[in-house]
Amino acid sequence: MHTAPDRPTHPDAFAGPHPDLVRHLVRSTALDPGEAARVVDEVLAYFAEPTEDFVRRRHAELRTRGLRNDRIFTVIRDELDARRVVPPPLSARQLRRLVYG
Repeated sequence: MHTAPDRPTHPDAFAGPHPDLVRHLVRSTALDPGEAARVVDEVLAYFAEPTEDFVRRRHAELRTRGLRNDRIFTVIRDELDARRVVPPPLSARQLRRLVYG
């Protein structure tokens, strides 16, 4: 393994649920093992976000940008289609129910 001299290479430095991925990030980026582990945790948490939470969060974010619901629901549907695990297609009405109850 080729790492910069100031980076730890001890196996314990790569402990966690995905040590191979952390090692890869350390090798291929300027991240140290702690930073790489945090990035892995953040990415996993992002993709583990339930559809309902994702829809509510994105609706609120897009509202703050001044978008109206018809555009927001189009954007959210497109984003849902691009997620790692694609949920079943949701209509604008279903999205509205997730947001407003």
